[in-house]
Formats: sequence, C-alpha cells, structure tokens
Amino acid sequence: MLSATKRKADLKIVILGDSNVGKTSLIQRYLQGIFTGDQISTIGASFFLKQWGPYNVAIWDTAGEEKYSGLSSFYCRGASAAIIAYDITRGGSLQALHERHLQLLEAAEPTCLVVVVGTKADLVTKTTRQVMSFVGEKLALEQNEKKGRPRNGFRVNPFFETSAKTGHNVEKVFDFILNTCLPLDDEETARKSIRRNSTLDLEQKSSKQNRKETRGKCC
Repeated sequence: MLSATKRKADLKIVILGDSNVGKTSLIQRYLQGIFTGDQISTIGASFFLKQWGPYNVAIWDTAGEEKYSGLSSFYCRGASAAIIAYDITRGGSLQALHERHLQLLEAAEPTCLVVVVGTKADLVTKTTRQVMSFVGEKLALEQNEKKGRPRNGFRVNPFFETSAKTGHNVEKVFDFILNTCLPLDDEETARKSIRRNSTLDLEQKSSKQNRKETRGKCC
C-alpha cells in the first residue's frame, strides 16, 4: 500500500463555481458528514486530502468570486477531474459558469473528467427551481465531449443534483469520480479507508482576518 503521507497525489480533483453555491459545504458533507450552513467564503483555495484504497486524492476547493479567477486557473493545472457546481435555485450561478469558470478547465488535464453538480436540492420546489435538470445533464455531456469523453462512455450521466444539508447524492458525486478515475476491486475497502479530517487552508491567515466581515456567507 502506498504511504498516506506521500507528497504527490494520485488524483487531483478541483471544484469550480460561483460564490455561495455551496462548494465548501459539499466537500464538508462528504469528508466529515456534517452541514453547518454558515460557511465563510473561500479565499484563494482550500486543500483537502483523503485516501481511496491505496491512493491519495487531493481535492481543491476554489474561490468563486471573479477576482480570484486567475488563482482558480492555477489550481486547475494537473486536475484529472473537475466538479463544476451551480445553485439550482439561482440561474445566475449557471450563467457564471459559462462566463468565468468553464474556460478554466482548459488548464486541467486534456482528458479531465467533468462532473456537473446542481446544489441546494433541498430548497427546490416548483416555484424556486430556476435551472432544469436536463440543462445540467446537457452541460455535463458537452463538457466531457470537449475533453474527448464520448457520451456513451459513461455508465451513468456525470450529472448530479445534490443537497449538502441532507446529504442527497453527495457521496454519489465523489464515488462516481473515484470509481471512474481510480477503479478499485473492493469498493468497501475504499470506503473504510477514507481519511476525513486532513485539511489545509491555503489562505487560513487571510480567512481569519476576514471572518467577521464574511460571517454568514456560504461559498
């Protein structure tokens, strides 16, 4: 088995999307199984490390604000998988993907797996839904085709509607990525090997300085 402390990750995952779509909450729900609802906006990026069987997996949570687009492009370098997230109840977050975030995938690996995620499914009703599911499905297929992944190359569509609050489909997102990029013979062994609390905030100092100003915001 590879050492859990080896420096280079076997897989790099980057998550992109507008501010306040719930990217950090999605990761927190997956790694720690919790939802706080009062996340502070990510400044720059945060780095999370977990184990998947014998593999080390790096997850990069990027800031959604436009002023951090240059940094987000940097953090996309070498990514073999990307989660592009939007808020199902906020159409503007999908527009932001098209305007600022999708082009950042050019810095990722040529065959980067792209998974489209609609967040905040727990808030969706007939009146609050602003992005229909077929729109997200279409976007996922289009983005993967650009990366050389044919539409019929997936057992399931690389699109999920999720809720970090309830946990709906959150685990499925990451299991889909890991099983596609790092397939294992024994999935149960992989699940038991998850290391949940290994986190490094690259902007920890700045985050503390801005904590009072950003309290109540969700990234």
